Amino acid sequence: MAETRFFCIGESGSADSKIVVYGWVELLARDWEPALRTWAAWRKALHGSTGVPVDYELRATDFANGRGNPTKTAWDRDKSARTAVVADALATIGTMPDVRTGAVHRRAESRCSAARAAVYAELVREIDQRLRSAGEFGIVLMNGNGAAPLHRAAHRALDLASRRIVEDPLCSKGSRADQWDQVADLVAYAAYQHVLRAPGKEAAWEWYPNLLGGASATGRVPEEL
Repeated sequence: MAETRFFCIGESGSADSKIVVYGWVELLARDWEPALRTWAAWRKALHGSTGVPVDYELRATDFANGRGNPTKTAWDRDKSARTAVVADALATIGTMPDVRTGAVHRRAESRCSAARAAVYAELVREIDQRLRSAGEFGIVLMNGNGAAPLHRAAHRALDLASRRIVEDPLCSKGSRADQWDQVADLVAYAAYQHVLRAPGKEAAWEWYPNLLGGASATGRVPEEL
């Protein structure tokens, strides 16, 4: 019986930079429990060392840039401490048992919306081909925006007779409630920082290759589509 592979996809980028990024984690259904147990253990350890609650949303852009008050102490204003947490989170993701990461990107020539659609469509075709070659089926989980027309259209453009991605992308409950959504968001953020290379954020430039590259299905750096 063919196995089922889950792809939890997050998005990053901005209209100002004209960079579009999709980052993800993928794993077989049978590997879900040990992988999630690893993440849960890290969240518990993080709470013990910093006071960040295990259910606090680690939305990468907000957390890394000092927004929010996860501990309600002076720690919340320590940006270097937050940066260290993001790096530690990525290191944990990169060593989750039987989990692979991946990231793709493109610099938009004009409208980011068109680039988002084009990159996602190409990504979906690549994933579908890989699943077909491996004899697997795949299910895509995205955040609350996963029902956007551009994402549905990419799935529905696949050949029904041969496609291996099942149905449209499933929508998570959002990163506040879904740990996998937070994990995918962190991967996408790390990929974006590598491509953007913003002055003043040099510490984040090599997060993707150094912390996620060893487990990446797209190579040590985000793949340009």
